[in-house]
Amino acid sequence: MALPPQEEQATQMCRSERKADNMSPLVRFIVVGASCRGEIYSRYALIHPDRAQVVGVADPRKFARTKFQQLYNIADDNLYEDWRILAEREKCADAVLICTPDTLHKEPAVAFAKKGYHVLLEKPMATTAEDCIEIVAACSQSGVLLCVGHVLRYDPTIRKIKELIDSGVIGDVIHIQHFEPVGFYHFAHSFVRGNWRKEAESSFALLAKSCHDIDLIHQWAGARRCLKVTSFGFVSHFSQQNKPTGAAVRCLDCSIENTCQYSASKIYLDRVKKGHTGWPVSVLCPNSFPDIETVTEALRTGPYGRCVYECDNDVCSNQVVNMEFEGGLTAAFSMVAFTEDMCKRKTTIYGSKGELSFKDDQIRVFDFLTQKATTHVVKVDFPMDFGLPGHAQADYFLIDSFISAVTNNDPSLIASGPEETLQSHLLVFEAERSRLESRVVQVNQSR
Repeated sequence: MALPPQEEQATQMCRSERKADNMSPLVRFIVVGASCRGEIYSRYALIHPDRAQVVGVADPRKFARTKFQQLYNIADDNLYEDWRILAEREKCADAVLICTPDTLHKEPAVAFAKKGYHVLLEKPMATTAEDCIEIVAACSQSGVLLCVGHVLRYDPTIRKIKELIDSGVIGDVIHIQHFEPVGFYHFAHSFVRGNWRKEAESSFALLAKSCHDIDLIHQWAGARRCLKVTSFGFVSHFSQQNKPTGAAVRCLDCSIENTCQYSASKIYLDRVKKGHTGWPVSVLCPNSFPDIETVTEALRTGPYGRCVYECDNDVCSNQVVNMEFEGGLTAAFSMVAFTEDMCKRKTTIYGSKGELSFKDDQIRVFDFLTQKATTHVVKVDFPMDFGLPGHAQADYFLIDSFISAVTNNDPSLIASGPEETLQSHLLVFEAERSRLESRVVQVNQSR
């Protein structure tokens, strides 16, 4: 199978950027789930072949397995449709990257941990609190490292925020205001037409999309435990009652498609016509390379060509979470689908000595004493276009930290380890319980 020009170009670019590091032993890993997240993390082995090697892949799609085999020179006997065969055979790698759909995280995570593999587990850990607890227990009992895909913890600018808080520059943290703009077409793609549209088939939106954000708030609160949480959220706009008069069931058949903000033709076909075949276009064609013909066929027959007002989505498009922590610290989080910005978080942290604000990759600290502001811009070197828009450098530094942790058998190099990540996940489950039960939930994080 020949690689398309853009994939071959990216591969050549990665190879040209490889840096020698003879001091680091090679970490061999297998990939369970060779879709978007599995592809992104695995690119690290192309950039740093002296540090990491992909030696196996499990994915039910022959196209995905063949693509991985060609990119990473994987032996035939390490290609599997079912991850269970890999987990049952003799251990063949140091670590496993589990990038399966949300509902399929727990079983492989537990199985590979018990086999002695260090585990990088895409977020969320699992779709129930009980499964999250079981994963952490399995890794702890097996003595393996667990790194959860809370990529924002690895973003250099986000890490600078934590550093500034801990330095005391704004004094005691009094209130945290955090906002996630999902992006209008991103939400339509992933949460109305796509894999995360229906809770029974994936998970609720706060867990699937915003467990990153609750985790950051939990981290910024430091040692102070969350005591109470409330949440409100709704499925807004994307329903049959808001369908425009004259709209068809599918965008390609719709006479008013050109007036629709969520037109599948605009979101997908217009992009591929301009040569863009990455996310979100690539998601439409899991068994082939995306081009005008395959994308058109996907829009005619698949879920991504449906009218956004005719889908079976049931996850929140807008949600707020309010939290009370020990010591009087309060926090408020908002997630909104209907935004121009896509995943470009905005944060303001109010302290007793100053105010810290974050947007557009810049941190601004205002000092109450001097009444002067200081701007912090964190510049780091990393391979461009490594990950998804919004957290590309975070994707890179997460897998880099995981490989370093496995190399040195040092869990301190992992910023999203088992216990703290579990606590923030449990807080997400409590927030959703508050929304469903329309009440304030007293948080009990003892296990």
